[in-house]
Amino acid sequence: MELWLLGSKSALLLFIGYMLYATPHDASFRPAYMLVLLIYLCLSFGIPPMRRFKKASLALYALSAALAVYGALELHPLFLLLAVPSLYELAAGLGAVSWQTAAVLIAAAWLLPAEDRPLYALTAAMCFMLYISTNRLHARLALREEERDKLQEDARRLTRALADNEEYARQSEYTIKLEERGRLSQQIHDEVGHSMAGALIQMEAARRLLDADRTKAEELLGNAIVISKEGLERIRLTLKQTKPPAEQLGIGRLQLFVDELSAKYDIRATLNYAGDLDAITQLQWRIIQANVTEAVTNSLKYSGAESIAVEVIVFNKFVKAVVRDDGRGADKVVKGLGIVGMEERSAAEGGTIIVDGSRGFSVTTLLPVRAGS
Repeated sequence: MELWLLGSKSALLLFIGYMLYATPHDASFRPAYMLVLLIYLCLSFGIPPMRRFKKASLALYALSAALAVYGALELHPLFLLLAVPSLYELAAGLGAVSWQTAAVLIAAAWLLPAEDRPLYALTAAMCFMLYISTNRLHARLALREEERDKLQEDARRLTRALADNEEYARQSEYTIKLEERGRLSQQIHDEVGHSMAGALIQMEAARRLLDADRTKAEELLGNAIVISKEGLERIRLTLKQTKPPAEQLGIGRLQLFVDELSAKYDIRATLNYAGDLDAITQLQWRIIQANVTEAVTNSLKYSGAESIAVEVIVFNKFVKAVVRDDGRGADKVVKGLGIVGMEERSAAEGGTIIVDGSRGFSVTTLLPVRAGS
């Protein structure tokens, strides 16, 4: 805002200087003209650094306006034009800038000679319009800066919240792992440890009775074998209960991959599945995961899609995994290393790949359902 006001004052100074020296007048007044113009210029450029001191800036406004009035009364009426911007600034500092202020300053033109009235009135009107427009622009810029500061603060707050959530997630994961480790340790100690200890006691007793009472020793060894088998069965059941089913691991990894895709990129990603997922083997899940990752990567690079849909369906005889986007597609599909790699992975498990670029782009992986899987 200060630059606009200083620019208007500078333009006004140049205009008055040109008019004073371009029109016939008494040459003896030239040093006085130059002195008044230079003092006014110094006062104008000294005002912006004093904005923070209200009383000092108001004093400088009043002083520059008084200097302009003095020049108009003692030297030339054109100097009164310099009083207009200073009086506007003084009124602004006092909080009194309004249409009434402009009307008063414009009406003051009647105090001047008839030939100077139009120029003064025009200057007063244009300065008022300039001040109003710059003041509104300054208010808008201040509002934008306030909104920007608020957005930056919101961004910092969200960043801190995200960091706290990530830390909480890490701590929760670590705590869950410790609790699960403790639960397994206690379960093995309570169920398996006691059985193994009993079996060792039976075998130790059988070793001592082997020569004295062979029948009793064989009985104790039989008991130890039964106890050991029960312990091994409990170990197997514990591990089976602890290990997640293959279908939960596979679909869980896919869901995590899709969620991360939506979070990291400006794209809608969805996952749908149906059928008996338990029929998919661990090897097939690895193939599906690798093919889905490769197909999604290609979509992000080349399709310009806004959404990507991943679908896994288990039928009676085969498993179908589809990655479909709504991008530009391709009239002719050129098989690059990515598609060739998907075909090789699928063929190793007896499956195949179908690529379609007619409506968006889709990659379908077909794998056979293994009997008894």
